[in-house]
Amino acid sequence: MTAAAGGAGGRPELDGLARLVALDLDGTLLTYAGDLRAPVRDAVAAVHAAGHHVVLATGRSLHATVPVAQELGIDRGFAVCSNGSVTVRLDPALPGGYELDEVVTFDPGPALRLMAREFPDAYLAVEEVGVGFRMNKLFPEGELSGRHEVVDLDDLVSRHVTRLVVRSPGHTSQEFHDLVARCGLADVTYAIGWTAWMDVAPEGVTKASALERVRGLLDVAPTRTVAIGDGSNDVAMLRWAARGVAMGHAEVPVREAADEVTGTVDEDGAAAVLHSIVAADVG
Repeated sequence: MTAAAGGAGGRPELDGLARLVALDLDGTLLTYAGDLRAPVRDAVAAVHAAGHHVVLATGRSLHATVPVAQELGIDRGFAVCSNGSVTVRLDPALPGGYELDEVVTFDPGPALRLMAREFPDAYLAVEEVGVGFRMNKLFPEGELSGRHEVVDLDDLVSRHVTRLVVRSPGHTSQEFHDLVARCGLADVTYAIGWTAWMDVAPEGVTKASALERVRGLLDVAPTRTVAIGDGSNDVAMLRWAARGVAMGHAEVPVREAADEVTGTVDEDGAAAVLHSIVAADVG
């Protein structure tokens, strides 16, 4: 479902010059403990107040993204969730403060059955948009948010979903990469984390694909796009942006995909980039 684009809520003098600033959450705006540090929060607020389109672009599910947007004071515009599978329009007048703008789904069956066969002890979960997850067994506490429902494999593959999560603590991320290289994953897009964690999304869907659609809705020129991220699921987004910035602690492939590298999350690296955007308005 598609809704009309929201305005920037910015200053008249930025009409036609507002930037689309895409921001990853975990490891970029938020520490790995989930904390939003004051310098980063204030820098996001400054960019938002300057009239730019601040778009959170995260692997987090919708129900785990909206509270962060609210904490940041971003109550209008767009947010990209689930690595691009779910885009929402934020508006405080709407129930819950948002409405679904686009939801892209896929058949999780082939990838899920492959993972269950290759990693029989793995944790498997499929996303229920805005609610939580259905899963084959409870994930370790704190790894997935929202409502959790334990079901059998037949239920997990019973309908199309926006996201499949595979977690196999007994294996390494390299073993995940090796499995994909050996068997392939057809008709899906996947991202593998630093640990043995894999997010599987619809084919061709990334943060970048969702952001490009949002860019068109907001009528922002491609040259006016900025993105900051730290993970493998940010690589396409960093390449998409006219100014792609990797966090200082990002792994080499992520940093190589970026135009520049800022400080680490513990150094509030995102804040420095955000302040440079505001400074450019008056420079």
